[in-house]
Amino acid sequence: MTEHLPTTPPGKPTSYSRVTLSRIMTAVDVNLYGTVHGGVLMKFVDDVAGAAAARHSGGTAVTAAIDEIVFSEAVRVGDLVHAHAQVNWTGQTSMEVGVRVVAERWDSAEEEPVRVATAYLVFVGVDVGGSPRTVRPVLPETPEDERRFREAEIRRAHRLARRRAIQAHRAG
Repeated sequence: MTEHLPTTPPGKPTSYSRVTLSRIMTAVDVNLYGTVHGGVLMKFVDDVAGAAAARHSGGTAVTAAIDEIVFSEAVRVGDLVHAHAQVNWTGQTSMEVGVRVVAERWDSAEEEPVRVATAYLVFVGVDVGGSPRTVRPVLPETPEDERRFREAEIRRAHRLARRRAIQAHRAG
């Protein structure tokens, strides 16, 4: 009897996964300080990253981890916010998605957008039953894509080393 091993689908270039979502922030998005709540931006980041992961993997992908999110500037009511995402790295079933969030200030629309957040998320491709499935490789196209790929490998190595260190500590 011949065993059928899952085959890796053909790779796709980095540009294939790029997605941008945009929205105007409103009064329902604010925190007690009068700026947009970080949780609103986190959901926005997860939404755009999920779209990029699904596009790249050709199917359902679920958030496995938020590796890092950095808020660099406050977002205000009325700002037009754009979240840009792309798959930076792929493994057998997982992908790292990088997200950059910028805001066009409502009161200074002719100025350059302000970077307000960056994030790195890990997604896993899943089949209909929710089990991990093989995802296609990402094919970096530019020197910038190559840099992102290498840095994603560093972040992955750090995640795995941290997990091993914690498990070793718990084991005594």
